[in-house]
Amino acid sequence: MNFSGPSRPVRTVAESQSEMTELILPNDTNTLNNLLGGRLMHFIDLVGAMAAYRHARTHVVTASMDHIDFIAPVHVGDLLILKSSLNRAFNTSMEVGVKVWVENTIAGTHRHVASAYLTFVAVDSQGRRVPVPCLEPENEEQKRRYEDAGRRREQRQKELAHKRSAKAELAAQGRV
Repeated sequence: MNFSGPSRPVRTVAESQSEMTELILPNDTNTLNNLLGGRLMHFIDLVGAMAAYRHARTHVVTASMDHIDFIAPVHVGDLLILKSSLNRAFNTSMEVGVKVWVENTIAGTHRHVASAYLTFVAVDSQGRRVPVPCLEPENEEQKRRYEDAGRRREQRQKELAHKRSAKAELAAQGRV
């Protein structure tokens, strides 16, 4: 399996992995003292961007949050741990996976509370797309995530083509 292109540099997953920790305070929560979903999405976007930025070594912008699972609530006082890894680099875009855990510091326990996939695009200072380095998976888990990212990209492209086709059909009918 050849993961790199002929002229682009190659980086490993480990070179861009990122982690951040947040203490959940009352201003981050709803009336039930649970972390707001939008606030969690913000944290996920930040840690995902860190991995993409480290890989691309240029500006990155969020293109999509492809999938997010909210598995369990996060409460005031919880320590939120977010970890991001590059799953795959394409030409100018990258898929990043983010996993989120909560640490109960008193009990010394961890529980998985959320996961997400995000796509970032590398851009220059004028906002023009720029190529990113290739990603070289180094173990079986990274290779599986690399392949899975390719399948998710194909699905996103099919969905986009379907939406464009439906929009064009509506426009032809004068309904847009």
